[in-house]
Amino acid sequence: MKSAEYIGLRDTSKVGYASRLEMLRTEHGHRSVAGLSRERIITGILQPFADRPGAALDTLKKLRILIHHAINIGWLKHDPSLGIKRPKIQRIRSWTEDEIEAFRTKWPLGSKQRLAFELFLNTGQRRSDVVRMSWSHITPDSKIVVSQQKTGRRLLIPLHRDLGCRKARAHLHPLFGKPFTVDGFSQWMRDAITDAGLPLGCQSHGLRKATGRRLAEAGATAKMIMSVLGHTTLAEAERYTEEADQAGLAEDAVVKLEGHKANRFAQTTSGGLGKPSKSKEKSK
Repeated sequence: MKSAEYIGLRDTSKVGYASRLEMLRTEHGHRSVAGLSRERIITGILQPFADRPGAALDTLKKLRILIHHAINIGWLKHDPSLGIKRPKIQRIRSWTEDEIEAFRTKWPLGSKQRLAFELFLNTGQRRSDVVRMSWSHITPDSKIVVSQQKTGRRLLIPLHRDLGCRKARAHLHPLFGKPFTVDGFSQWMRDAITDAGLPLGCQSHGLRKATGRRLAEAGATAKMIMSVLGHTTLAEAERYTEEADQAGLAEDAVVKLEGHKANRFAQTTSGGLGKPSKSKEKSK
């Protein structure tokens, strides 16, 4: 925790690191670092989280950070976690169009729940960014300025028409008369989603996935999607668009293929212009 890498973390990241590191310290701090092996990591550290893949994955991530630090200061010569597979966790899915309409039916324009929903869906940002959005972030030319808390990236996103109306362009912060905490905002959205009769699979982060899916289905390129969601790699953009409409995209792809082939060949064949002469007449 005295390293430059840890000190340079955001305060919110330090909270997550500290809780997991404290668990490792409490449960395994009395063991020898030099005795750390692949087998001991699997059976002694990860096995207790067999029924909680999310916790197992986070533990493995934090453990690998500690291992790399130990290598840097000479406590280890190699990484004993190499070859350990990342625990598979259930990914948050994109909302379907029917689920989007069900929420809108329950919460009409002008409601605070609808405002938060449209900000999620039409900016594609995380809850830690949406909760901090306010009127002051909207520019005179109808764009919203986003400074992503997770990445530090600064984005300028045009307001979708669903956010352009006067009712939607409200100040999100004082929904309860004071600024939200991220956790409080998340629970408030969870209640709004449940009240709309939607399943637990519909999560706030799934609206970010829906933004990526919708952009892909609209024909946006990976670079376009990255410019809205704030991703820095193509792999991230592809992960958020993997639920795009496969049938529709396949149809568009075949239409492009047919158009490409049609442009390569003449529309009429030589047979339509009469039979070619078998012998050439000598010029007189």
